[in-house]
Amino acid sequence: MIKQLGRYEVIRELGQGAMGVVYQAKDPLIDRVVAIKTINLGLAQEGKDEYEGRFYQEAKAAGRLNHPNIVTIYDVGKSGDVAYIAMEFLQGRELRDIMNDAGLLPIDHVLDMVAQVASGLAYAHEYDIVHRDVKPSNIMVIRDGHVKITDFGIARMASAGVRTQTGMVLGSPKYMSPEQVMGKPLDQRSDIFSLGVMLYEMLTGNAPFNGDNVNSIMYQTLNAAPALPNTINPLVPEMLNFIVAKALAKGVDDRYQNAKDFAADLRACKDTLPRSNGGINVQPAAIGAEAKLPDAISFTASLDATDEQAQAAATTSGLSKSFDSAAATMKLAALTSSKEDIEDLSKTLKMPKASAAEMQKLAQQANALASAAEKASPVHYNNRNQRASDKGSNAMLLVGLFLVLLAIVGVIIF
Repeated sequence: MIKQLGRYEVIRELGQGAMGVVYQAKDPLIDRVVAIKTINLGLAQEGKDEYEGRFYQEAKAAGRLNHPNIVTIYDVGKSGDVAYIAMEFLQGRELRDIMNDAGLLPIDHVLDMVAQVASGLAYAHEYDIVHRDVKPSNIMVIRDGHVKITDFGIARMASAGVRTQTGMVLGSPKYMSPEQVMGKPLDQRSDIFSLGVMLYEMLTGNAPFNGDNVNSIMYQTLNAAPALPNTINPLVPEMLNFIVAKALAKGVDDRYQNAKDFAADLRACKDTLPRSNGGINVQPAAIGAEAKLPDAISFTASLDATDEQAQAAATTSGLSKSFDSAAATMKLAALTSSKEDIEDLSKTLKMPKASAAEMQKLAQQANALASAAEKASPVHYNNRNQRASDKGSNAMLLVGLFLVLLAIVGVIIF
């Protein structure tokens, strides 16, 4: 273990992150204990200077954020090939660990914590900073249920570092937004989707989008509608079904447009609930240990044990084994996406587009899957086909009304 990072005296290793090691250290100048997250600049084999410059830019941007629900960054520096960020040392636990140990938390506690995260994100978004990797392992819970978001700016650095690694996908697949899966430009609404995924998981104990591997999860994110939260957990109020549906809308224009409105709705829903007794048991721990869930996963990698446990309990319909490859993921998306989306997905997966014969064959399989899913879970929200049907019905109604009005006008005139 290294003993020194810049002026900081390393005390102990706290955990392994996706891009480096996290340490507890001491700043001798002001006698303050800090957490230091290291970034291995050697990960960027090409364009190292550009990568390093981007690191400082992102770290400085994150360092300007001063909000009670965002971890405070004190300093940024470099020691050899290792860049580092010094931040406040938090006495608490990762939300992921709390969820794993406690199972389903009281609904009012869930709404309070997620509203805090939404408030922190809203503040960051005002400064044009998108997190890109909102998930329970990047949320720290400290005393009295107060939460802090970690790793602002670092998720964007992971994007730059992964550019040259073939077959890798940025982020944690279960929490990625549809536009993130498609490799499109991201804005604040991507963070809102990811937070919606986290909210769903906290309310039900299940991830809304699940599958046998990363590609299945990606397909579900692009095309599937999860079961209503209160069909899994009867304690979830009806109002939360609508909040979750809006946060998880596939189209960015259908989602909450800012995290401030998301937080306001969560708090309004919380105010309608009785207050639960007791608080969350937070055992003192250190910030940032992320060894259990890597941020970058190979397309051919399988889910780890924590994902398998959630998958076993999932109520949403799964995918056939024939849909598990990256090629099939792209082909199936072609059945329900626009031509532009297919071009983007083809570039992201580095796969050729499906032929007409392949699409016809897969269409038959997809229709069979859709019928089975409809029988298993007939109630869905945010369903693309239902919206199309509704639009068609509305159009026919308008035409009918117009003809009736013409008839009335004709009677009056003649």
